[in-house]
Amino acid sequence: MRIRAIVSHAAVPVAVVLSVLAVTACSPTGAGHAGSATTASVESGKAAEPSEPPAAMHKSAAASVLKPPVARQEAFVIKSPFGDRTDEYYWLRNDNSEKKPDAIMAYLNAEQAYTEAMMARLVPLQETLVKEIRGRIKEDDSTVPAFDHGYWYWTRFDAGAEYPIYMRRRGTPAAQDESVQPELLLDVPAMAKGEDYFRVTEISASPDGMILAWSQDVTGRRMHTIHFKDLRTGAMLPDHMEGTLESVEWSADGKSVFYIRQDPVLLQSGPVYRHVLGTPVASDTLVYDEPDKTLFTEISTSRSDKYLLITMEGYDTNELRVVPLDRPDAPAAVVFPRRPDVRNYVDHCAGKWLIRTNEGARNFRLAVAPESAPDVRAGWITILPQRADASVDDAVAFNSGIAVLERVDANPRVRIMPWSGGDGTVVPADESAYAMTFGENMDAANTSVRIGYTSMVTPRTTIDVDLATAARTVRKVQPVIGYERAKYETARAWAPSRDGKRIPVSLSWRKDAYACDGKHAMRIEGYGAYGLPTDAEFDSAAVSLMDRGFLIAVAHIRGGADMGQDWYEDGRLMHKKNSFNDFVDATDFLRHDGWCDGRIFATGGSAGGLLMGAVANQAGSHYKGIGLHVPFVDALTTMLDETIPLTTNEWTQWGNPKESKEAYEYILSYSPYDNLAAKDYPAMLVTTGLWDSQVQYYEPAKFVARLRRLRTDSNPFLLHINMEAGHGGKSGRFERLQQAAREQAFFLDLAGVDR
Repeated sequence: MRIRAIVSHAAVPVAVVLSVLAVTACSPTGAGHAGSATTASVESGKAAEPSEPPAAMHKSAAASVLKPPVARQEAFVIKSPFGDRTDEYYWLRNDNSEKKPDAIMAYLNAEQAYTEAMMARLVPLQETLVKEIRGRIKEDDSTVPAFDHGYWYWTRFDAGAEYPIYMRRRGTPAAQDESVQPELLLDVPAMAKGEDYFRVTEISASPDGMILAWSQDVTGRRMHTIHFKDLRTGAMLPDHMEGTLESVEWSADGKSVFYIRQDPVLLQSGPVYRHVLGTPVASDTLVYDEPDKTLFTEISTSRSDKYLLITMEGYDTNELRVVPLDRPDAPAAVVFPRRPDVRNYVDHCAGKWLIRTNEGARNFRLAVAPESAPDVRAGWITILPQRADASVDDAVAFNSGIAVLERVDANPRVRIMPWSGGDGTVVPADESAYAMTFGENMDAANTSVRIGYTSMVTPRTTIDVDLATAARTVRKVQPVIGYERAKYETARAWAPSRDGKRIPVSLSWRKDAYACDGKHAMRIEGYGAYGLPTDAEFDSAAVSLMDRGFLIAVAHIRGGADMGQDWYEDGRLMHKKNSFNDFVDATDFLRHDGWCDGRIFATGGSAGGLLMGAVANQAGSHYKGIGLHVPFVDALTTMLDETIPLTTNEWTQWGNPKESKEAYEYILSYSPYDNLAAKDYPAMLVTTGLWDSQVQYYEPAKFVARLRRLRTDSNPFLLHINMEAGHGGKSGRFERLQQAAREQAFFLDLAGVDR
C-alpha cells in the first residue's frame, strides 16, 4: 500500500470538466499559429566587502548605495586528463553535511543579507502575492480516498497546517464502512514540530494492515529513516533503519521488510537489505548489492503482491531481479538480465508479466510474457505495438485490464485496453495543451483506473475510468478559491527551431488582461533533461501573473521526451546544445510573432537551471530577467568528480569527461560557469538550499560570484540561500509560497508592474 497526496472532491458531471471550449491561438493578425581585478575578501568569519552598485532595480535612496558582497579569489587548479582549469571560487565548496566553515558561512550570510536588502522594497508586493496565492488554497482539504486490501486510504489537511494527516477506514471496494471510525495513521503536523525541514516520503501498511512503516527526511538531503508503528495499539516499534532510500516493501507474512541503504556521502543507492521486525538492524540480511555504480537500484512490490522487484536502472539499460515474497529469504533471481541499449520496465499481475520495452521499439511497446519463461522472446506477445507518432510512457496492470499512458505531440493521454491487446479506448481531452497522469492505483483487483487531468488553466481533476466500459466518473475538481476558469485561456503554439524542428510551446493567459498585440510581458519556463517531459499543468501561483497581464509559456524542448524518445536523445550527451537552442528559438518566435514584447522572463530549476545559465550565456540580451533555481551550473567540474553525489549515475546523461576528450570539450563548451564572459547579462535571481544533495550550494554561489566579477552591465544578480532546505526547497505547503512570490515580485518589478 502506498499513499501520496492526490486531491479529492465530490463527484460532478464529467461534461463540466472535460467539455472545455476549443481554443484558437491568438496572433497579431487574428489567425491561428501553425505550426583579474583586486577583490575584497571574506575570510576568518569576516563579512564580505562591498563592490560596485547594482542597477536601479530598487529606487529608494538607501537601496541605491547597496553593494553586493565580493568573494575572495583563490586560484585552484582542477586537473583532468584532457585539460586543466582554474577555479578562483573553488574554496566555497565544503562537503560537511552537518556544519560549514565560518568563512564560507560568512560569505553566504553576506549574500543572503544583500538579497534581502535589495528585495526589501518589494516586500509589500511579495506579501500581496503570498496572500493571493494562499487565498486560492482550500486549506481544509482531503485527497480522494483510494481502496487497497480492505481499507480506504486518504490524506487530510487541516486549516493552517503545513503538513497532512494520513487516514484510513475499513470498507469494501464499493464503499467505506460508515459503522467504524476512521483511523489516524500519521499526524505529520505533530511529528514535524521543532523541525526546520520535515517530509514523510512514503508509507506502507503490512499485508494484514496491522503495522505501518514509513520513511521520513528531516534535512532535505533525501536521506531517510524508516520507522514502524503498531496500528492496533498506536505504539512505536523500536525498529528503525537510518540512512536509507524512501522505499520499504513487506514480505507476504508481514514479519520482515526490504529496504535500500544509501551511500552517506555520494547519496547513491546502495545494497538491498531485509530486516526482520524485532531483531537488531545490525543483523539484517544482504539481499543484493549492485557493483555497477552508474546504475541506480530501486525496489517495489509487483501488482500481484507475489514478488519483490529489484530494478537496477540506468539511462541506457536496466535489469530486474525478483524475490518471492512468500519466501523472503530466497536469493534475488535475475528475471530480465541487462542488455546494452535495452530497457524493460516490468510488472507481474494476473499470472503473467507485463513488459514495457524499447527492444525493437524506439518509442516502446507493450508485451506480455508467461510467468514461467519471462525472458524467452519467442514467448512474448506484443499487445500494443510501437508507433512513430506516440510513445508508451507508462502502464498500470490490473487483474481485469491495463491502463497505458501514451504521449502524442507533447500531450499525455490514457488508453484503456484488455490483456489480449487491441486498440482499446483513449480517454478524450478537449484542450489543445493539457496533462494526464496516473493517480493512486494501489489494488490490482480494482475495476477502474484513477487518473488526474489538468491544463495550464484547468485545476487538477481526479477521474476514475472504468476498465471494462471506459466510462468516466469525476471524483473531485480541486477547489481554487476565487478562480474562474472561463476568464482564462490556453493554447499550443509551434515554434520553428534553427535546425528545422517544430518545438511545442504551451501557453496560457487571462482573457481580459492580455491581448496578443506584442505589448505584454511573458514568463517562459523549460527543463529538457533526463527524458522527463514538462507537462502543461495548472499552477495556481501563475494566476497572479496572468491577472497582471502576463503570458505564461512552457517550452517543450529537446532533452525531455515530450515528443518521444528521439526528442530525448536529440537533447542529451553530444546533442545537449539542442535544448538551449530550442529554448532561445521558442522565445524568439513568440516575441517576433507578437505574443509578447521585450519584457521576457525565463525560469528553470535543477537541470532547468543549467538550461537558464546556458541561455544567459548564449542569448542573455533576449531576456529581461532570469530565475535559476538550484541550478546545475558547474557541469564539467561535477562530472569530473566522482566524490560529488550522484556523479557516476549521470555519466550516461551528460557524458564522462574523465574518459572521453570529446565529452570533456563538449561539456566545457556549454557549462554555464565555464562560459561566463565579460559582457552584459539580464537580471538574475538565483536560489539554492544549503543542504541540497542534488546540486550542491556552492555551484550557484560560485556562479553568482564569477558573474558579478565579469559582467559589464549593472543589472541585479541576487543569490537567495535557504539555510534549512535541500533540493526540493521548503517542506511545508505554505512555506513554499514564499519562493514563488519572491520570483514573481522580482519579475514584476523588472517589468514595471508595481501592483
